[in-house]
Amino acid sequence: MAVSLRFRPKLIDSLRGYGTAKFVADLSAGVTVGVVALPLAMAFAIASGLKPEAGIFTAIVTGLLISTLGGSSVQIGGPAGAFIVIVYGIIERYGVANLLLATMFAGVLMFAMGLFRLGNLVRFVPVSIVIGFTNGIAVLIALSQVKEFFGLQIETMPSEFFEKLNAIAQNAATVHLPTLMLGTTSLAIVVVWPMLWRNSRSRSGAILRRVPGTILALAAGTLAVAMLHLDVETIGSRFGGIPQTLPPFALPEFHWAQIRNLFSPAIAIAILGSIESLLCARVADSMTGGRHDPNQELMGQGIANFMAPLFGGFCATGTIARTVTNIRSGARTPIAGVIHALTLLVIILVAAPLAQGIPLATLAAILLFVAYNMGEWHEFARLKRFSVNYRAILITTFALTVVIDLTVAIEVGLLLACLFFITRVSSLTRIEPITELEEAEAGADRSLVEAFRVSGSLFFGSVTKMEGLLDPKRDQPRVMIMDMTQLLNLDTTGLEALEALHDTLKKRGSTLILCCARHAQPRSLIERSGFVAQLEEKNLCETLNQGFRRAEELTGRVTIAAQEWAT
Repeated sequence: MAVSLRFRPKLIDSLRGYGTAKFVADLSAGVTVGVVALPLAMAFAIASGLKPEAGIFTAIVTGLLISTLGGSSVQIGGPAGAFIVIVYGIIERYGVANLLLATMFAGVLMFAMGLFRLGNLVRFVPVSIVIGFTNGIAVLIALSQVKEFFGLQIETMPSEFFEKLNAIAQNAATVHLPTLMLGTTSLAIVVVWPMLWRNSRSRSGAILRRVPGTILALAAGTLAVAMLHLDVETIGSRFGGIPQTLPPFALPEFHWAQIRNLFSPAIAIAILGSIESLLCARVADSMTGGRHDPNQELMGQGIANFMAPLFGGFCATGTIARTVTNIRSGARTPIAGVIHALTLLVIILVAAPLAQGIPLATLAAILLFVAYNMGEWHEFARLKRFSVNYRAILITTFALTVVIDLTVAIEVGLLLACLFFITRVSSLTRIEPITELEEAEAGADRSLVEAFRVSGSLFFGSVTKMEGLLDPKRDQPRVMIMDMTQLLNLDTTGLEALEALHDTLKKRGSTLILCCARHAQPRSLIERSGFVAQLEEKNLCETLNQGFRRAEELTGRVTIAAQEWAT
């Protein structure tokens, strides 16, 4: 298949007419988002089973590349909460090195999807599946933070849902009160701070409103640990702090024996990353009135995910929370995303030692807040308004995401969506006698001509509706007319059913006449398949009128005298 390569990042078009005013707006937005991204990047990495610097390195590398090479003007890329469950499971099963390889493979897949112009196909994933797995991921993120938030004495949190619940239940009595109090206070700050200044019209209120609650909670938690000498776990006590250096370039170690095990994780990362990034880009478009290029976005995301592991990072995608913050902070072009990445780099080089005192309970509180905002919980209350099929897909996807695996959840969700769609389309297919003919021929010999009108789609899901006409015990007429002018679609299975009907009639000395001129697709398939030669050209008519006239030639009888039929 020929590929029309079009690699044109949004940054190129955004630089036209770029001036001081836009730069000042991008600078302000980029610094703001960089500060907001810092605690999230560390929290996502820790929750995924990695060191905090892995999250920061990911945010720097992928944030820079996605903004530079992507197809959206204001989207911010980086580590995302949606990946926590997948990454944690891959690390537990295959190790960190294989996670990096799976991320690179996923990057190749994402780039290929963009290269072959498949970006728009991601939009065809039903919203019920997206809501189902998003809410399921949110539940798993919240559950994964119970240990850190309550200070439970669990050595390693399992990745499986029921094992998590069992570990929490068995260690529920080990709640650490200082950790719980710090986590609760941090969560309260994150939740309440924006509310305090939401309706303020003063200048100071406007300034304070722009201070993220997550940063305030991070600073307050760190100060509380330092000043009150709280006996709680911190980044320094668990990880030894964050290196005050640039991310090192290194190829991940791998063994060929493990490569075959990484295809499933790579596909999961690629699918989730593609869906999340394009959903995020659509949200950004709705807020700015812009228009992103989905294929360019996937190519940019693919390059970023391929490069991140080379600098100690892991998988990344477009992030809605940081993108929304970027837009609300006044971002105009992808330059804001580049500045966001550079801001994180400066923080690492200048203030890395300060991160040692950040309490893990505060990061857990931030992730609980992220999980709550990530889920679309109101959709569960609205389920009663929708069809049983919609409810079944959403609830099944949600349950499988929580209990089994995100990949399985998406696969089963798509399978259910396809089955329900096939059932629905099949129910709209009709093969009915032409009542006008029955009325006009009342009392006549019905063994000469029968006419049926086919409407809808004759495909593998609806061919069973032809069984009555193919019944060996059925008395067949001399001529059977199939009016297919209302047939929208015909696939090869439907074509085989028509061929079988033709053979059945031919064995009894009868003739099949097809009338199919209104829609090009059915006629095209009939002609390309060679069925016309079996049917004979004279028995493939343009209109129903011609079909009746052909029947008159074959039977020697005027089927409907002086009666003209609409095509």
